[in-house]
Amino acid sequence: MKRKITLKQIAKELDVSISTVSKALRNSIEISEDTRQKIQAFAKLYNYRPNNIALSLKNRKTKTIGIIIPEIVHHFFSKVITGIELVANKRGYNVIVGLSNESFDKEVINMQMLANGSIDGFILSIAKETLQQQDYHHFTETINQGMPIVMFDRVVNEIPCDKVIVDDVKGAKEAVEKLITNGCKNIAIITTKDYVSVGRLRTQGYLEALEDHKINAKSSLILKIEDKLMSDDHIDKLENEVEQLFESNKDIDGVFAVNELYAVTAIKVARKLGLKIPNDLQVISFSDGVLSRHSTPSITTISQHGQAIGEKAANLLINRLEAEEVDYDDETEEVYETVVIETNLTERESTK
Repeated sequence: MKRKITLKQIAKELDVSISTVSKALRNSIEISEDTRQKIQAFAKLYNYRPNNIALSLKNRKTKTIGIIIPEIVHHFFSKVITGIELVANKRGYNVIVGLSNESFDKEVINMQMLANGSIDGFILSIAKETLQQQDYHHFTETINQGMPIVMFDRVVNEIPCDKVIVDDVKGAKEAVEKLITNGCKNIAIITTKDYVSVGRLRTQGYLEALEDHKINAKSSLILKIEDKLMSDDHIDKLENEVEQLFESNKDIDGVFAVNELYAVTAIKVARKLGLKIPNDLQVISFSDGVLSRHSTPSITTISQHGQAIGEKAANLLINRLEAEEVDYDDETEEVYETVVIETNLTERESTK
């Protein structure tokens, strides 16, 4: 079976530009008959199958950025979009938003649809199902076709592209250290399954903070929630799992939640069990959104600064789009940047 090949590889093998390959495969009259036949024969030999992404190369600027997010009703993602739009509009670009709804298939379809001559590049946060399957072919294919990607929040090291993140480990450590400083001795964490990168890193920060303070981590105090329990249809089951955590560990006096929904649920369950916040139980959440500020009591959080993430991601992408075209005969590896946005602790009523 012949190996799969990309436009970039065809261009390199035949010593032509990606644009020339793309036009030749579309029978463009801009390309000589001899060159067209040579490129088409080579593509056929290696069973090349063009896709929509190939239609939006650097010579067809749309001045539009595609954004792919996992959830639409989420304060963090809405703030990121605000930041992207702010920078994009200032620099003469429009944005189109696509929703993966945490689905691998929808993420792939959205990227193919938006890349069909509609956009110049992507800013995206990876769907949970994609992270679970560890199938990133659509990202690699997009980049190989000459379309840049900037990832934010949920990123994977395997994909060579610019990234904008927060230091999830450091932020989680700061949260847990705050609980320890406030006198908490038995601190639980409500987190995601490990395939979700941000949840895994925040769990790591939790464990490191305990270790730094010579506190033994207990597996019974680590609650990893199934992804499906984040939906409205399963909120009762989420509450039941959190309630079991409290019932099985009567001495819990602190909770670090990796997102706002988990924190709000922990407070609701604790109050149901007769615990007073923050006297009996202190709670800190990651992500400083509407739920944290308007919960009763309001929740102490690690702020991610979504708008700043969006602004940086947009600048990274537009800078790359507006840079001089890459010489694809140059063997020098392209250099990508990972920008870390600082988090900070915002204290409210859920801690002492």
